[in-house]
Amino acid sequence: MIELLQTPTFKRAYKKLRENERSDVNVAIRHIINKPEAGELKTGDLAGVRVYKFRMHDQQILLAYEYDYKTIILLMAIGVHENFYRDLKNR
Repeated sequence: MIELLQTPTFKRAYKKLRENERSDVNVAIRHIINKPEAGELKTGDLAGVRVYKFRMHDQQILLAYEYDYKTIILLMAIGVHENFYRDLKNR
């Protein structure tokens, strides 16, 4: 059983999405749950963070998460590429 945790930042961003956008995010989350290694593993300041990229309304969306091999996924942030990594580092 996989435990799915969310940071307050992710919760706020998710809450602002429209219903059809939430369904796109939910599909991406299900994909991550089924294959936790799907996201690109980051290095440096963001070591340990994975970023999964998917499309929503013809725009690339990034979903940052951490995966613990004890079956815990921490959803950290979601957004477009602009300033995404800068904001993620500041958290």
